[in-house]
Amino acid sequence: MAEEGASVVIFDRDPQGQAVVDAMCSSGGKALFVQGDVTDEQRVCEAMRIAATHFGRIDVLVNNAGIEGENIPTDLLTLAEWNRVMAVDVTAVFLCTKHVIPHLRQVGGGSVINISSIYGIVGGGDIPPYHAAKGAVRTMTKNDALLYAKERIRFNSIHPGFVFTPLVDRYVQDNGLEHDAAKAHLDALHPLGGTGTPDDIAWGAVYLASDEARWVTGAELVIDGGYTAR
Repeated sequence: MAEEGASVVIFDRDPQGQAVVDAMCSSGGKALFVQGDVTDEQRVCEAMRIAATHFGRIDVLVNNAGIEGENIPTDLLTLAEWNRVMAVDVTAVFLCTKHVIPHLRQVGGGSVINISSIYGIVGGGDIPPYHAAKGAVRTMTKNDALLYAKERIRFNSIHPGFVFTPLVDRYVQDNGLEHDAAKAHLDALHPLGGTGTPDDIAWGAVYLASDEARWVTGAELVIDGGYTAR
């Protein structure tokens, strides 16, 4: 987004977000870091206000926070673990969407991009709460696309295949897998070969945020190297 000239606000509880913003700014971009938890409604509301005040407006929201949860069968899951995943992967999407809508209305429309997953479309036989959460995000996106279409607020979801982000790294570590062997296994699951990169997903978000996608809403952009084509 920053490379394409957007002013970017990163909202994250990890203070390392400031280093990301510093790197953007040192490269000539415009960015701001706001620390906070996406499951805290008051802080979410404050973050939207801070972003709008700092840059004058909000045009795009990317709901990208997510955790995978424990990889254990449904009958062994605790309610606490289920709720932990839902809080970050579903409730936070609701909260951020709820509190960005007034800002998007002020500017006559905008784009909300929800990062779901291939596991929001197909089953993988593991991590039950993650599947449920990402499926919920997929349907929430379509419903909000209908609810806000007349206000020119577009909603679309992105469904990545396996991308070696910290989330996938944690999944590999938590399941006691050796990194190179796990990567080779995941590479083989994608017909195009290999796993994705963060840039593969980011450019999809850039498109959905842009005026070139002005007639795109309620869509699922699957970026998965052919995983779901099987």
